[in-house]
Amino acid sequence: MAATKGKTYDAYALGRRKRSVARIYLAEGAGKITVNKRDLKEYFPKATDRYVVNQPMNLMKLSDKYDLNINVFGGGTSGQAGAIRLGISRILLKLDPTVRGELKKAGFLTRDSREVERKKAGLAGARRKFQFSKR
Repeated sequence: MAATKGKTYDAYALGRRKRSVARIYLAEGAGKITVNKRDLKEYFPKATDRYVVNQPMNLMKLSDKYDLNINVFGGGTSGQAGAIRLGISRILLKLDPTVRGELKKAGFLTRDSREVERKKAGLAGARRKFQFSKR
């Protein structure tokens, strides 16, 4: 049992993608998802981001059984949505290890480790060179 500010939660998991880090707290409830103390629709106005966040719960048909409290920071909205999806998948795996095959097949348990490569000295970007001119 995880506890935050007086509330007790059934499970806790961490998800990361790009520069985003998401902490997910799960409790029995009616399917309410709160992201950074705001409603999911308010925090993610794009439908694609909301779809990504809900994918694991919809796959397991548990979207109306648990409440999720999510703290996420860093990166952009799509990176944050991906981090939340990984965290939710990990929580579902903690609750019921038998669903591993389904989540793995859907690709929800894979940590996407791709990050932006740093800019190198003497180059225009990470790998791009400055334009060449003979004269």
